Amino acid sequence: MSIQTSGLHHVTAIGGDPQRNVDFYLRALGLRLVKTTVNFDDPGTYHLYYGDGSGRPGSLITFFPWKDAPKGRIGTGQATTTSFSVPEASLGWWRRHLAAAGAQVSDIKGRDGEEALLFRDPDGLELALVAHPQEDPRDPWDHGLVPPEHAIRGLHSVTLSVTAEEATAGTLTDDLGLRFLGQEDNRLRFEAGDGGPGALVDVLVRPKGERGVVAVGTVHHVAWRVPDEATQVSWRDELLDRGVRVTEILDRQYFRSIYFREPGGTLLEVATDGPGFAADEPLLELGRALKLPPWLEPSREQIQHALPTLRLPE
Repeated sequence: MSIQTSGLHHVTAIGGDPQRNVDFYLRALGLRLVKTTVNFDDPGTYHLYYGDGSGRPGSLITFFPWKDAPKGRIGTGQATTTSFSVPEASLGWWRRHLAAAGAQVSDIKGRDGEEALLFRDPDGLELALVAHPQEDPRDPWDHGLVPPEHAIRGLHSVTLSVTAEEATAGTLTDDLGLRFLGQEDNRLRFEAGDGGPGALVDVLVRPKGERGVVAVGTVHHVAWRVPDEATQVSWRDELLDRGVRVTEILDRQYFRSIYFREPGGTLLEVATDGPGFAADEPLLELGRALKLPPWLEPSREQIQHALPTLRLPE
C-alpha cells in the first residue's frame, strides 16, 4: 500500500441510556463532550463525541446510545478493548477513582512493556487505561473533572479479536500500511506512523472464541486517520484496485469517511483529519448544543422532540 495511516482517528461504540453515557465519560473519565449530534442514518438517536479540548483525531471515542436496545456480546469479529493513554504515575490514582465511581477495575497488569488497568463502562464496554513507557506528548482536556496531571491523553490502542490472524494481519499491513511489531503468546501488535500511543493495534487470536454480537456495550467500528480528502480518494482507489469492497466517500460533517470490513469481521473506517468539530460552533462551546447537518435542519423540531434531554456539567 503506497498510502499509510498515521494512527487511530476514533472508535465508535453502541451505548445504552444516553444520560448515563454522558455522566460516565465526562465525570468518571474526564473527557470533553466535543459534539452533540445525531446518527445521520437514524436521526432519532444521538451521536455523542468525546475527546480532548478540541476533539483532535486520535483522542475520540463516540457513541450511538440506544436506550432500549438489547445488550451485545463481546467476542471474535470485533474490536473488543478500547485503550486510552494516561501518564505512567497515574494508574494508582485511576484505580481508586474508577472504583469510587462504581466501576469494576482490574489490578494493574503488565503487558508489552506497559502497565494497564482494565475496566468496563456502565453498559459493559471493555476499556483500558495504559501507561506507555514512551511519554505521551499530547495535551489532555484540562478543564474536565479529572485533574490534568492524571487526565487521559487520547486513545492508546484497540484490540481486535479474531479466530485466525493471517487475513486480518494482511489487511493491517497491506491495506492500512501498519507495521508488525511482534507477538507475545496469542497477541500480535502492529503500529502506524511514528508509533507509540494512538498508533497501536493488537490482534488477539482466539481460535475457539465465541462470535461477538454488535449491540449495546460493543464497538461498532474503528476509524483510522488520513490527512485530507485528496489522499482519501487515492486510498479508496487503491483499495478498490486490490478488490476490497469499500463504500463511497460519506460526508460526516466533521470529517469524510470510507468504510470496509476486514476479514476477521471488524468494520473499519478511514476518516479525514478535517474539517474538525469547530466547523459549526465555537471551540469554547463544543458539545453544548445539538448540531445537525444541513439536510436534517428542516426536521430539527421533530428530531429534538424525539431525543431525551441531556444534563451536562456546568
